Amino acid sequence: MNKTIIRRLSSPLYLAAMVLLPLCGALLAGNEAATYIEFPPLTRYVEHAGFSWLAFIAMALVILAAVVPVVVRVGSSRAGKSQRRRRPFPPWGWGALCLCGVSWILAWTRFDWFEDYQIFTFTPLWLGYIGVVNGLTLARSGTCMLLHRPAYLARLFMASALFWWYFEYLNRFVQNWYYIGIEELSPVQYVLFATLPFSTVLPAVLSTCELLATVPKLQAGLKTFVVIDTGSPRLAASAVLTLAAVGLLGIGVYPDLLFPLLWLSPLFILTGLQRLGGRQTIFSPLQRGDWSRLVLLAGAALICGFFWEMWNYFSYAKWLYSIPFVQKFAIFEMPLLGYAGYLPFGLECGVIADYCGETGHGD
Repeated sequence: MNKTIIRRLSSPLYLAAMVLLPLCGALLAGNEAATYIEFPPLTRYVEHAGFSWLAFIAMALVILAAVVPVVVRVGSSRAGKSQRRRRPFPPWGWGALCLCGVSWILAWTRFDWFEDYQIFTFTPLWLGYIGVVNGLTLARSGTCMLLHRPAYLARLFMASALFWWYFEYLNRFVQNWYYIGIEELSPVQYVLFATLPFSTVLPAVLSTCELLATVPKLQAGLKTFVVIDTGSPRLAASAVLTLAAVGLLGIGVYPDLLFPLLWLSPLFILTGLQRLGGRQTIFSPLQRGDWSRLVLLAGAALICGFFWEMWNYFSYAKWLYSIPFVQKFAIFEMPLLGYAGYLPFGLECGVIADYCGETGHGD
């Protein structure tokens, strides 16, 4: 059979496996399938391990080993000044800032007249954020996604809802976060409550990444950094794809031990499929030592993560965390080491953004 046909047939199978493998793992562990399809998800059924200094220190060292060399490289490199002429902050950017400010006030207060709409404040908050970030990007570079690639931005909104619903599904198997303030919602109301803010995730991260790209210092030294060349890309992609698939199976069996794979396995499955399909991935520039886009994506997700956690903190409908071994030293509701999850999440946002870009033509 033609290799191209095999690749086209295998991609849908792997995408189906991304959904089915965690459930198969849970069934192998002797759990009931009905447990994972409760909607809205209210029952807490995963009993997590308590805090462990040994695990905390080990995870902290791994995170530092990955982050510190990049920070040192950026901090020690010199960057030239941008040659682009800056423009005034646009009037619609000020409107977005006002939307953000008003939504913030409504999210953190408890006005009686606003009670019926209290749970829906997260969406206008993030629409305001996206507008402000695009306005800053326009002022710094003369272009922005909102004005110059609106069709692409629209595709990001549409893809984003499905994208985050998938992570909500994966979370059913590890229950690292859960929601309060949604107990009275019907299934239809919950879909509306969740889908609207979920649709802002990719636009927020990719808009922030575009803004960071206007700061030359943040990419200083990263275009000629450590070269990573596997030598046999297809063989490496196949191996990583297989391990990532096993990891998804594993989170249904050992949620406490393998919960970080919730963020890593989808990333490597998607990029593995891209590579086997003969396409470039977000990791391809590493073959020439260019780490700039990876770092910008990770940094953008971390910045968005800070605002997600901050605005969540005093909201009426909100999420809380229950993470094994490291549930300590919270910044807002998120345990300190939990913020590291935003780094690979930013790369996943970049992968989905690339898929969205492939469907466009000149926008």
